[in-house]
Amino acid sequence: MRQIVGGRATGPLGLIIALGTTQTIAWASSYYLPAILAAPIARDLGLAPTYVFGALSGALVISGLLGPRVGHAIDTFGGRGLLAISNLVFAAGLLLLSFAQGAAVLIAAWMLLGIGMGMGLYEAAFATLARIYGTGARKSITGITLIAGFASTLGWPLTTWLDSVYGWRVACQVWALIHILLALPLNLLLPRAVSQDQAPAGSAPGHGSGRQSETFAMVLLAYMFAAASFVSSGISAILPTMLVAFGASPGEALLAGALVGPAQVGARLLEAGWLGRFHPLLSARLAMLMNPIGVVALVAGGPFLAPAFTVLYGAGNGIITIARGTLPLALFGPTGFGRRVGMISLPSRMTGALAPLALGLMVEQIGSSALWISALASISAFFALLLLRADRTTSEPLPSGGNA
Repeated sequence: MRQIVGGRATGPLGLIIALGTTQTIAWASSYYLPAILAAPIARDLGLAPTYVFGALSGALVISGLLGPRVGHAIDTFGGRGLLAISNLVFAAGLLLLSFAQGAAVLIAAWMLLGIGMGMGLYEAAFATLARIYGTGARKSITGITLIAGFASTLGWPLTTWLDSVYGWRVACQVWALIHILLALPLNLLLPRAVSQDQAPAGSAPGHGSGRQSETFAMVLLAYMFAAASFVSSGISAILPTMLVAFGASPGEALLAGALVGPAQVGARLLEAGWLGRFHPLLSARLAMLMNPIGVVALVAGGPFLAPAFTVLYGAGNGIITIARGTLPLALFGPTGFGRRVGMISLPSRMTGALAPLALGLMVEQIGSSALWISALASISAFFALLLLRADRTTSEPLPSGGNA
């Protein structure tokens, strides 16, 4: 089925491939960049690697603060222009980073990258799809996360090779060129949405959903995603160290950690298939239980069950990433979707930025028991989801081509 938006014809598959590709580039060249380049950048600039990771944390905070404004702009005008501008901002940040000679320019570059992240990562892409397809955007949201789920799988080897052959500065410059030569044209191929009047705040279509109940639901979602982000970002930073603390050898820890990516993709395939027949609340609730079950398995079975823990943890992450778009869409509908997602995502950006440091300190103080903290956070998010009702689902029909 082809949809006409702002005079352009586009098929859902082509749009998914285009946005999935640009999201892969955006994530690989920003969020996943320090994992490979933090050490060479710090060594070259005479800084500790924590400066680079601290700059990334600052970029995440900036991107979160921008979220509601970016979402509102996409609600009003569509996402094509903002996503295209994000590529220019990403390229500028990467080029500035490649010329850094000290901490000041390093921080300035990551501030630019934070602006790009606020304009060009998942929340902006989800809002763009909701603007185009309305309540029918769930499959498209799942599709782009399937593709962009390989951002680290593809980005880390490319960044590693560029750094080893040409150095980290050239690696940043190549990523800047990829934004200009590939991501920018792909984003410019997206449909041009027609400007539309926004519904008043609190008028989202839902069964019996007033202003107070909508605000309560948004608070619950914000808490759930903040807890999920704390767990995801924190465990990702300490996973190999944590598995070694449970008795795994360094090799076993790396092997188990390598299962996280395939588990994320496998869970997203399940969401695209069987789970896609149910309300996304079911998927989200199941996802929030996976980390606690994995922790119990790891504590009970020790290093022997480390792969089971990483598979469960990765699967939960994979589904929650999709839920960031599908759950607000199902509960509140497409009207004002971008601004809502921006507001809901703001706390999760903050917890995601602080989690590696917080859980790292917990590991120093209480060792492997820090995993129980992550399990409790996931369980609290599960109970928050139990307070949400699936009957809030919007009954608003798909928007016509001219108003999408």
